[in-house]
Amino acid sequence: MKPNYLLIIFLLFSTLGFSQSFDIGGTVKEKKSGLSIPGVNIQIKNSTKSTSSDFDGKFTLKGVPSGSVLVFTFIGYKTLEYQVTKTETSLNINLAEDTKVLDEVVVIGYGSQKKREVTGAVAVVDSKTLEVLKPIKVEQALQGTVSGVNVTTQSGSPGAALDIRIRGIATNGENRPTTIIDGYVGELGLLNPNDIESITVLKDAQAAIYGTIGANGVILVTTKSGKKNSKSRVSYNTYAGFQESSRKLNLLNATEYALLLNESYANGGRTLPYTNVTGLGKGTKWQDEVMSTGVPIISHDLSMSGGSDKITYSVSGSHLDQEGIVGQNKSGFLRNTARVGLNADVTDHLKLKTNVIYTYFNRKTLNENGLGSVLFNALNVPSTLSPYDSNGDYTLVPSTAGLGTEIINPLAQIANTYNDYSYKKINGNFGLEYKLFDGFVLSSSMGFNTSNSKSKDFSKQISYGGKVFDVNRSSVNQGAVNDNNYSFDFFATYTKKIQDHNFVATLGNTIFKEWGNGLFATGYDVPNNSWEYADISLTTGFLEAKTNSSYNYDERRLSYFGRMQYDYKGKYLLSAMLRRDASTKFGPGNKVGYFPSFTAGWVVSDESFFGQDKKINFLKLRASYGTLGNDQIPNNGYVSLLTGEATYVFDGDLANGRATGQIANPDLKWEEARKFDVGADMKLFSNKISIVADYFIDTRKDLLIPNIPVSGITGNYAPGSSAPTVNAGTVRNSGVEFAIDYKNQFSDNFNMSVGYNVTFLKNKVLEVNNGTGFIEGGAFGVGQPAPSRMQVGLPIGYFYGYKTDGIFQNQTEIDAHPSQIALGAEAAPGDIRFVDVNNDGVINSDDRTNIGNPIPNATMGFNVQLNYKNLDFALYTFASVGNDMVRNYERTLSDANRLNYVLDRWTGEGTSNSVPRVTTGATANNVFSDYFVEDASYLRIQNIQLGYTLNPKITEKVFVTKLRMYAGVNNLYTFTKYKGFDPGASNGAPIGGGIDYGFYPIPRTYLLGLNINF
Repeated sequence: MKPNYLLIIFLLFSTLGFSQSFDIGGTVKEKKSGLSIPGVNIQIKNSTKSTSSDFDGKFTLKGVPSGSVLVFTFIGYKTLEYQVTKTETSLNINLAEDTKVLDEVVVIGYGSQKKREVTGAVAVVDSKTLEVLKPIKVEQALQGTVSGVNVTTQSGSPGAALDIRIRGIATNGENRPTTIIDGYVGELGLLNPNDIESITVLKDAQAAIYGTIGANGVILVTTKSGKKNSKSRVSYNTYAGFQESSRKLNLLNATEYALLLNESYANGGRTLPYTNVTGLGKGTKWQDEVMSTGVPIISHDLSMSGGSDKITYSVSGSHLDQEGIVGQNKSGFLRNTARVGLNADVTDHLKLKTNVIYTYFNRKTLNENGLGSVLFNALNVPSTLSPYDSNGDYTLVPSTAGLGTEIINPLAQIANTYNDYSYKKINGNFGLEYKLFDGFVLSSSMGFNTSNSKSKDFSKQISYGGKVFDVNRSSVNQGAVNDNNYSFDFFATYTKKIQDHNFVATLGNTIFKEWGNGLFATGYDVPNNSWEYADISLTTGFLEAKTNSSYNYDERRLSYFGRMQYDYKGKYLLSAMLRRDASTKFGPGNKVGYFPSFTAGWVVSDESFFGQDKKINFLKLRASYGTLGNDQIPNNGYVSLLTGEATYVFDGDLANGRATGQIANPDLKWEEARKFDVGADMKLFSNKISIVADYFIDTRKDLLIPNIPVSGITGNYAPGSSAPTVNAGTVRNSGVEFAIDYKNQFSDNFNMSVGYNVTFLKNKVLEVNNGTGFIEGGAFGVGQPAPSRMQVGLPIGYFYGYKTDGIFQNQTEIDAHPSQIALGAEAAPGDIRFVDVNNDGVINSDDRTNIGNPIPNATMGFNVQLNYKNLDFALYTFASVGNDMVRNYERTLSDANRLNYVLDRWTGEGTSNSVPRVTTGATANNVFSDYFVEDASYLRIQNIQLGYTLNPKITEKVFVTKLRMYAGVNNLYTFTKYKGFDPGASNGAPIGGGIDYGFYPIPRTYLLGLNINF
């Protein structure tokens, strides 16, 4: 029995020995650069227990049996197996790049490719960049991070729209790129930035797989998903901060204003308005009155993700609340989002993918960016006026000729602004993948968007003292809009390898339908003249005229597409695509369009003659050419609908009715974008430096131009009618893109990443066939001709006005110069001297010419990220060079306030050759000229952030795997010579952009934030 006892004891100790387990952690880094790698899967071999590395490459795995083998896997890197012992509790793992697979897989539409095999101009923004930038809207993350992409804001007010332009402005219609979210058409600006895994921008013919919606470029968004065989991970991200104006304009104070106004009246031969300026002091700073400091912004985001060997999930929710720096709660934005993503391997052959997003936002707005806006009034109300009168009521701005009828007290304007807009949207997709046999996969996806919005604005009965904003009868406007669309994609992908020849074929079709309706109505005489009772159901008044309107629409698109990708040994790369689209937006003869494209690449560094050059690790040359389309025009342009107004006579009585609206054009067809691109991708010095360079030509033909002049006999001037839309223009954008990135690990404690990108762009109109040879747009002053044009040989939307040549110093100079009386008044010493462009001896409208271009010659971004031990630092900047801006926020009325540059005005011979005299008399100084056009080049520090991550050994004691705190500033400072609020703002119009009507400034935001992972 004794030997048996010994055997039992031996087995018991052996079992205890093997059952001993311990916790292990560590960091995963890239072997060459030393940079941390997030998302690496770490699994115990022959076990389902696993985890993944976090944002900083750190991981923790609990309950690891002694002697286990950990398997580290990540796309683009060689799989590493590491056997652990009980004595090891902290690992430093370095993964080597797989030379056969580049470090990224890029989404290219209806599939993906290894980055080394991509033959088009493609750029990627990852979740790490989004986490650093903390954009309120996702579009902001593309500014300065992607070459060839320019993002402009229409306003700094909360929730305002942003405009994305990929490789310039190509059409005078819709220029926004199409956004595809996990395979379906969506809206980029409504997404929660923390839900995004990556953003891929298709800039060239690579986007031809999307046919008629790809002409302006395509943005592909991949949302986050759980990882297989990983434990549940909970992340909470929050930040809170305050906002203030990033800029204020230098206006005349009360004393300066009064003295200047006296001078102006004296020069006009009128009685001085201020006989005594003593005691006026600085007066009211109206910008300080309407702009607040310490305006709050707060954001919360909670997400959970994980997965088993069959199912992965990702669930998130977010809340954002932002008040405006002008008007505060009268100008605010609130957004809530919720998302559920689920992937399941139903069988070994069938996979299910689903992603559903719910978005709700509420927005309140003020009158902005135009004549009579809040900031317009703040800039033009005299500083001698007080905000409140002796009774505590808002001061009335006098309705004298010198102040006009549109300048009012901006504080009263804010107080009497009432509106509310709420929007609800649910969108997502459901997809299936079925592996029929090895290499052949069938995919189907149903994407959908459905949204409902409600709007209400209330006009209070009020008098501002005889102004155009006086409201004699209270009213409330209410509207309800419902928009829907769905898309169904079905496609097959076949992958085949024959020795060194690799083929990937994709064939499928897309069905897309969008429909919706809107209903709007107005009610008069609101009870108690109060916002609380502002509802049509409570109004008691009525009008004889119609007070309601509605619309509905139903559009469809049927598409077929195919793509063949081929490579030989991964060195010679070819791809060909063809898409056929049929759209109900065009007439029977032009419904169908065909969009082919071809791309090719050559990985030169894989050739034997290239050798083993350690300086150049990777070199790929690529080229692409293709045709894409654009059908982003109003519906039903090829037919004439009863959308106009008419009055008819029946039995001697007048009756209101309907009439033909826009004149029909049955020959409408697609806009056609022909895109050409050649480029090179390089990696140098042990992959520490990456370079991407491209030269492109984008020619847009058959532009869909609205309001083509036609004979008045057709009745296009009747109420509600308009001229037709016609294919009648060609625009070309050409340029060069260059991006360089440097990444290096200097030591175990310090690494750095630096990036720079620049885009040089030239825009030229090649054709305008609308009967006049040009198209006008924009507005300047009151009653003046349109200041912007689209015309052959010049950039789209260039500024068209008079050139100036200094200031007349004396009468002799005036006598020697062509007469300027045709501009409205005879010149006098101190007035602007205009150039006789056509040398006909007289200054008149024929002397207007090109005086500026709102399109920048170059845009660039410079970004730095540093990591030292537990500290991290990031800096993002953006610059725009060569764009001009029109100063149109100054009212030319004699008594309006002015910017203080007028203190350098002409007051006598030799005193100034740039700023004209002031006078109440008639002059031509206010006609549109380059005097009002400024160089709006700028450099902006977009984001600066400093963070600190607590040691995981400390945080894990409270079951926290990561705790990072950070402080940051968004829109820290803008370096520019431009006098206005924001040199980078735009109203989004291709013809009429770059005209500053008093843009709401982008706020400077100070943030304190926290990232916690459990």
